[in-house]
Amino acid sequence: MENKLNYIKDLEGKIALVTGGTKGIGRAIAERLSEAGANVIVTARNTPEDAHPEHHFIAADVTKPADVAKLIEEIDAKLGGVDILIDNLGGLTTPGGGFSALTDEHWESELQLNLLSTIRLDKALLPKMIEKKSGVIIHISSVAGLQPLWNLNLAYAVAKSALNTYSKALASELAPQGIRVLTVSPGATKTPPMEKFIEDFAANLGVGVEEAMTQLMSATGGIPMGRMAEPEEVAELIAFLVSERAKYLTGSNYHINGGSLPVV
Repeated sequence: MENKLNYIKDLEGKIALVTGGTKGIGRAIAERLSEAGANVIVTARNTPEDAHPEHHFIAADVTKPADVAKLIEEIDAKLGGVDILIDNLGGLTTPGGGFSALTDEHWESELQLNLLSTIRLDKALLPKMIEKKSGVIIHISSVAGLQPLWNLNLAYAVAKSALNTYSKALASELAPQGIRVLTVSPGATKTPPMEKFIEDFAANLGVGVEEAMTQLMSATGGIPMGRMAEPEEVAELIAFLVSERAKYLTGSNYHINGGSLPVV
């Protein structure tokens, strides 16, 4: 997606941490916050080959408590904490097929990746935000948390639904202390993991990618706008939500899905 907008530097002086920020939606968010003037820290399990020259990369697997402790230690030593936390890490890693296809290990890994890693990182970074009486936390959820598909994403959808509930409760707890907590739930977004998911779905059905995409969109009610989101479009919403322009917003879940969620 070609970016032709002239951005204002409304995040200058802010320090932002983006988890899973080396590709897809996370990378788009990290780049957009940089364009707004933020000092951006990116974390992921592996060092990217095409690391952004303006981002401070710290390798960490935030599903592991020891890695979170090391991440926080480095952030505190070098930057003294963060003003903005984008909990973007997550993904669908378990098989489809409904409840009988999922083992205890599947459930545990999906909850670690999509829920518990976020809770763990929030808890580690919140003390300094509370001390400063300011901060913004954005939880990246999914439309699946509101519209689960039992045969495709059961464990993932359950984890994201739990994330939505946790986010709402945390927002209520922290609002009196000057900290805003918001959730963003993208629908189908044009990222490498999404494209791989559609390819695997097509292979399982024995059909072409276009037919698989048609069937997938039919199962979710379709996308009235007729296309998947670009990662940069999700990032643009995030940039607004973390800015002073959104200073009265907290506790809400923002759906960015091209109109695909067929409920009011």
